Amino acid sequence: MSLLEIDGVVAGYGRGPDILRGVDLTVEEGEVQCIIGPNGAGKSTLLKTIAGLLRPRKGRVVFQGEVLNGLRPDQIIRRGIAFLPQERSLFPDMTVLENLRMGGYALEDKSLMSERIEEAFAQFPILKERYKQKARTLSGGQQQMLVMGRALVLRPHLVMLDEPSLGLAPQIVAQLFEIVRGFKDQGMTVLMVEQNARQGLNCADRGCVLDLGQRVFDGPADGILDDPRIQELYLGTQKKAETS
Repeated sequence: MSLLEIDGVVAGYGRGPDILRGVDLTVEEGEVQCIIGPNGAGKSTLLKTIAGLLRPRKGRVVFQGEVLNGLRPDQIIRRGIAFLPQERSLFPDMTVLENLRMGGYALEDKSLMSERIEEAFAQFPILKERYKQKARTLSGGQQQMLVMGRALVLRPHLVMLDEPSLGLAPQIVAQLFEIVRGFKDQGMTVLMVEQNARQGLNCADRGCVLDLGQRVFDGPADGILDDPRIQELYLGTQKKAETS
């Protein structure tokens, strides 16, 4: 049994059209999987549906054998899924330390929360230096580290990242993907949407291509990088795929 199974999921916003049109996807425990595809393909919508922010109109989201359809986002978090949206969703007027504590609110053992906050500080020394600083005063890279530090405190089974490199300087991006691989080393599974397809796939074990709300290709990440069709359509070799 896969850790996460997406079975024929159809989803959209409000009374609008279907964005996801029968998506099938599996995520195995302990892997890093990267979802790529053009803008409007439904990548972020898929993560939001798994996280409970959108409800499937059809199909099932199954995590560790349990159907998640209809559960609230807080109930899904308690089952071990953390969603890190591209907006970073920090508490801007709270300090770094307060934001980390909010990341561990679901932990009943408060001593464990303190221990994991120290682990997050060890992973991100800049956060320890600035633990009294308000989140809104941090740089973009530091805010992303704080978001990922909160995930470390919660230590979920599955971490979902939506465009983690968005707006970051190249040297910060390289460091960020090292952190993503570190999540795997700490026993977490990662499902990531990344517009920087090459770097995302280079970081991943497996990749998935979404287009027009459907899965059109998946497989080992290095195989996707080497596939001429994927290079032409999605990796920038010839960037005119969706307008013809």
